[in-house]
Amino acid sequence: MSKGPGLFSDIGKKSKDLLTRDYNSDQKLSVSTYSLAGVALTSTALNKGGLSTGDVAAQYKYRNAVFDVKVDTQSNIATTVTFFEILPSVKAIASFKVPDYNSGKLEVQYFHDHATFTTAVALNQSPAIDATVTIGTPTIAFGAEAGYDTTSGSFTKYTAGISVSKPDSCASIILGDKGDSIRASYLHHVDNLKTSSIVGEITRRFSTNENTFTVGGSYAVDHLTVVKAKLNNHGKLGALLQHEVIPKSVLTVSGEVDTKSLDKNPRFGLAIALKP
Repeated sequence: MSKGPGLFSDIGKKSKDLLTRDYNSDQKLSVSTYSLAGVALTSTALNKGGLSTGDVAAQYKYRNAVFDVKVDTQSNIATTVTFFEILPSVKAIASFKVPDYNSGKLEVQYFHDHATFTTAVALNQSPAIDATVTIGTPTIAFGAEAGYDTTSGSFTKYTAGISVSKPDSCASIILGDKGDSIRASYLHHVDNLKTSSIVGEITRRFSTNENTFTVGGSYAVDHLTVVKAKLNNHGKLGALLQHEVIPKSVLTVSGEVDTKSLDKNPRFGLAIALKP
């Protein structure tokens, strides 16, 4: 694929990942293994609110295709097939779930040095259509996204965004929810290795005049341990500790507390990921 502006979903993604990724208030155990034939197996167990669930996922790569299959404890089977370079700079993704036969979806992504286009169509009798376009360079990109419901003949969503990226920072502004919300974020890497970063994000919803401001950061204590934290203006404080116990086996402990209601019990999570 070309080194162009990236997908529309990449706008603001780094800031969002730093503020949300790996934060968990439940108990989760994930174990991954790889066979000599190239099959990756991942088993996950989750305890949420006293309810235990689990799933087993398999991934197999063959030439320019990747096959992903996931089976959960409620007998749902999710399958995703990704084809790379079926045509020059074109990527296709087909997915469906069983027994929900109306969940089929086909997405096509086209990458150019100065633009990317994606189209996703639901595979049912009344398909919903999603499309995105991004133009620019790896440094600055403008993008838009729209969703159309063929049954009602109306747009389900339309979003626009802009991002500016530098080697040590990135900033983005996204106008979403059909123009009802705007989100601006800025991420700065403290060191050259990008192991420690700080981020700020502000979101405003026009219909309710509600503002949410969140600050967070990630700090690498050493090459094995990472600490993350975030706090918003509503008093929600989250913290996370990740430590690589053995090579490619990461222990994650995270928690969240409402500082404005300290009489309530804080929520803590434990996630263990073992990858050979």
